[in-house]
Amino acid sequence: MPGTLAAHGSVQLTEGPIARTLLVFTLPTLASSVLQSINASVNTAWIGRLLGEDALSASANANSLIFLLLSAVFGLGLAATVLIGQSLGAQDLAQAKRTVGTSITFFSGLSLVFCVLGSVFAPEILVAMGTPPASLPLAAAYLRVTFSALPGMYLYSFAVMALRGAGDAETPLKFLMLSVGLDVALNPCLILGLGPFPRLGIAGSAAASVLAQWICLAALVWDLYRKQHFLRLTRDEWHYLAPDPSTLRALLLKGIPMGLQVIVVSSSMLAVISLVNRFGSRTAAAYGACLQLWSYIQMPAFAVGSAVSAMAAQNVGARLWARVARITQVGILYNVLLTTSLVLLIRFASHRAFGFFLGDNSAAILIAEHISSIVSWSFVLFGVSFVLSSVMRATGAVVAPLVILFVALWLVRIPFAHLLASRLHENAIWWSFPLGSAVSVALSWLYYASGHWRRAQLIAERRTVRPLPSRE
Repeated sequence: MPGTLAAHGSVQLTEGPIARTLLVFTLPTLASSVLQSINASVNTAWIGRLLGEDALSASANANSLIFLLLSAVFGLGLAATVLIGQSLGAQDLAQAKRTVGTSITFFSGLSLVFCVLGSVFAPEILVAMGTPPASLPLAAAYLRVTFSALPGMYLYSFAVMALRGAGDAETPLKFLMLSVGLDVALNPCLILGLGPFPRLGIAGSAAASVLAQWICLAALVWDLYRKQHFLRLTRDEWHYLAPDPSTLRALLLKGIPMGLQVIVVSSSMLAVISLVNRFGSRTAAAYGACLQLWSYIQMPAFAVGSAVSAMAAQNVGARLWARVARITQVGILYNVLLTTSLVLLIRFASHRAFGFFLGDNSAAILIAEHISSIVSWSFVLFGVSFVLSSVMRATGAVVAPLVILFVALWLVRIPFAHLLASRLHENAIWWSFPLGSAVSVALSWLYYASGHWRRAQLIAERRTVRPLPSRE
């Protein structure tokens, strides 16, 4: 039947083997993270090689602002994922579609506001960010074009999270591959004006991303309707686009604390960088190279956490607490295995890996290797904490993970690095990472073991349940 879950490629996460299902769910999510990193790196290389350092600085400043705007709604997208997952686990298709409709309207309206304001005030925003004067005109041109992609970015991000909440991680990967391929191919064409394309300079790089984003979103929507995906809104269901107050309240009350976690992490990293800079440019360069490799080490934690959150949400909705506990255990095991493997790989190839960023003869390589030998293992602990937080967030318990993260980073890691810098010098910074991660794991486990997170609710009362299509 075209209406069944199996026909749409979605996975009912409340049944079947947990270990295999979680692995199958995690791998496409991990591949998506790798693809996005490669896409960003290739686009940066196109700009740097074809347009020079000023253009590269311009794109870096503009992209940092876009990243901030995307991060601002990241928590709301996670809340939508959890709410959809819980609704499907409870066989409440009406609430799932209500969440889809409310989210589409909300994300569309918010992105249009950001789009208009950003396009009008792009130069002023960049000046406030301290963008170098030589890069300012280029950054403004790049940013104005990029802002036109913001509605597509928001809606596509929501669509991806909604599909993952429904148990489908493969469809987002397929269309991300389309987006990355278009973006990488169109960049040089629109920058240099190759073939039938106009020569747009740095604005061409932004235009390539805009075209890739909108084409990918249109193709994804067409595919969902072609397959008659059960989360699509039919003409008779367009009334779900009218924002539902209780659903919107749940998205905001649960999504904002999730989004604040991104701010807590990013602000703590800025504080760490300011400390690192005190020890000279060579140490700062070594730390910068480490950050590049650490972004890959952390990918398994985010992928496993995303899969765990989606699986746990459906099982929370179905009140299958024994499966939730098993999902937690398997998620922690996968994170430890995957992250440890990456840490060992980088340890064995560290000299060559750091030489790629710093130059084969750079004296900063030894510093980077020393930093990595202390810090890298802390990401195994970080992954365990992230999995536990992902499970707790699947019930709607979002304040405790935020508080735990704030304590670990701002009350433990940063003060430790500050207070012991005079005695341990830069080593105080490096040892603050495993210390903060250990505190985060300990607090997360204590809260998880207490069971209080099970009492959280996204929406207090469910209305008339419209069941999911039969799988028979």
